[in-house]
Amino acid sequence: MTWQSPLRLWLLLGVAALAVGYLLAQRRHSRYAVRFTNLRLLDRVAPHRPAWRRHVPAGLFLAMLALLVVGFARPSAEVRVPRERATVMVAVDVSTSMLASDVEPDRLSAAKDAARRFVDGLPEEFNVGLVAFAGSAAVLVPPGTDREALHDGIERLAEGSTGVQGTAIGEAINTSLGAVRALDSQAAKDLPPARIILLSDGANTSGMDPMEAAAEAVDAKVPVHTISFGTPSGFVDRGGRPIQVPVDGQTLKAVADSTGGGFHEATSREELRAVYDDIGTSVGYRTQRQDVSARFIGLGLVLAMGAAAGSMRWFSRLP
Repeated sequence: MTWQSPLRLWLLLGVAALAVGYLLAQRRHSRYAVRFTNLRLLDRVAPHRPAWRRHVPAGLFLAMLALLVVGFARPSAEVRVPRERATVMVAVDVSTSMLASDVEPDRLSAAKDAARRFVDGLPEEFNVGLVAFAGSAAVLVPPGTDREALHDGIERLAEGSTGVQGTAIGEAINTSLGAVRALDSQAAKDLPPARIILLSDGANTSGMDPMEAAAEAVDAKVPVHTISFGTPSGFVDRGGRPIQVPVDGQTLKAVADSTGGGFHEATSREELRAVYDDIGTSVGYRTQRQDVSARFIGLGLVLAMGAAAGSMRWFSRLP
């Protein structure tokens, strides 16, 4: 934290002086009470004074003054704020291997559940879109702020929904970039700050070369965060015959590394949720220095009201 008017903090010495003066006054009152030797008479004529409660209003008042002085010095701090036109594309693998039950109840169902939590945790002003991919890729929900439409799109995610078998990671990236470029009339010339979150369980088997698509993402300055989801022991049942579908994250790691995104591995529903939570704290934000004096002034006013309420309650007067 820095201060735009640091010299004003010297006023805290005045607050400290008031605190010392209050303590000295309390000590003087105690000495006077001891000098009154007829304690039985003192007990009758002196009103009952609450012990610790009589210091509460004064303490709150002094704390209020300190906070107001800090606010007067105009403190500033680094604050994370959502980027204007921030766009997040979520690309989910819907190939047959996503039906593997090594993750309960299966990889695709767990991925859908985590995706819902992820988009709900993003700021409302973020544009979020959804891409489904297997042997090809398709935009299920164009990027926008309609979360209900996004939830409907996530619900429609199903194995084979693209109509082509395989895993086309490169096509998913390329399709997501196309959706970002079509965000609005300005996006074609001035691409919005964007991120692609891509979840898959295997290597690329069809379509565009993932590294070629990654190069396009680099040119567009769009990092691709990838999630490798599943375990080495995954399999799908095809007509009573188990087919091994072990997770393969090498391609996903290469894509993330080349585009400046993050590569994550998740082997359970809980780990996938944690990955999405981690990604959500970084996408679509920028850090800027802002005046935060209102925080201290607001808290100071709350303490002032507390001091007034305590004094009225216990002593029937304002401090």
